[in-house]
Order: sequence, then C-alpha cells, then structure tokens
Amino acid sequence: MLKLQNMSFQSRSEAIINESMAIKRAMLLDTHLLAVIDRAVHYCLETYQNDGKLLFCGNGGSAADAQHLAAEFSGRFYKDRAPLFAEALHVNTSFFTAVCNDYSFEEVYARNVEAMGRVGDVLFCISTSGNSVNIIRAAQRAKRHKLKVIAMTGKSGGNLAKHCDLLLNVPSSDTPRIQEAHILIGHIICELVEAEYFS
Repeated sequence: MLKLQNMSFQSRSEAIINESMAIKRAMLLDTHLLAVIDRAVHYCLETYQNDGKLLFCGNGGSAADAQHLAAEFSGRFYKDRAPLFAEALHVNTSFFTAVCNDYSFEEVYARNVEAMGRVGDVLFCISTSGNSVNIIRAAQRAKRHKLKVIAMTGKSGGNLAKHCDLLLNVPSSDTPRIQEAHILIGHIICELVEAEYFS
C-alpha cells in the first residue's frame, strides 16, 4: 500500500496507477496464474456446452464484481449473440434478507447454491481475503453438490483456497488493487469464452 500523505493529488494518482500496473505486470509474468485462467475458460466452456450455468458470489465490492461479471455473460461482451446463463447470487433481495434473518448471513450463499446449483455448474467465489465465511460455506456446499468452484482472491488465497477447484489469486494484499485485477481476469474469461463458444 502506498504512503500518500505528502504527495500532490496528481502524484498520488500516478503512484496508484503505477501500483496497479505493477500488479498486472506481475500477473503477466505469472505462468501459473495464466494457466489457471486458461483452465477457468475451459471450465466455463464445458459448462455451457453441457447446458449448465455460471453462478457468482461476493460481499461488498466483490458482490458488485459478481453482478458485473454475470451481466457480461448473460448480456453480451463484444458479440451480438444469444445470452448465456449467469447469475449473481445476491440479486434477489427478498431471498437474501429472508435467509439472513431466518438463518444467518454466513448461510445465505450456501443456501442459494443448494437451490440453484446443479451438477457441472460453475460457482465463482470472489473474496479479496479468501476468508469470508459465507463465501467459504458456498464453496463447500457447491463441492458437496458437485459444482466446480473457481475462487478469485488476493495473494494468500485465504481459507477459500482449500475449498476450490481453481484458485485465481492476484499477487497483492491491497483490496482495491485486487478488485481491479479481478475485473480484468473476469473480462479475460468472458471475452475468451464468448469468442470460442460463438465461433
């Protein structure tokens, strides 16, 4: 994280952009991460080829990212094409608030996975720390019901790393920079899936 107290706003902006670029350069040189992105694309293609769907979950900014990426699949990315089934699990506020009230916040995504998930579907679990209890429970429930789990986290992967099939861990521990990289990775996956599936 940058020390910005004694810098001008322009210098701060430049420093933040440089930090974001440095993380992306590290990703570009990380052959393992690039290979995992490749596998994630294949998971999604295989799911759609078998009439499955993608589910996304996250908290806070990661919930916004979940909704953003689901929309890229279900709406369109570059191509004017048929929609693909993708959904962010927090968008039904009546369900979300009822489960939080009647069960617990920790259970809300797991219960939704159980309701919506089917064998062979893919669950994207987005957590910068990798330690959000409700996201980990969703991953565990997904594995129990034979969904594939792709985790998008920061550098350590947190406890979520033990409960996923693929770990897309951005080489950073700074939440905003991780979230920026998550959107980049999500856009890469969507672009490649769309290009291949609708070729």
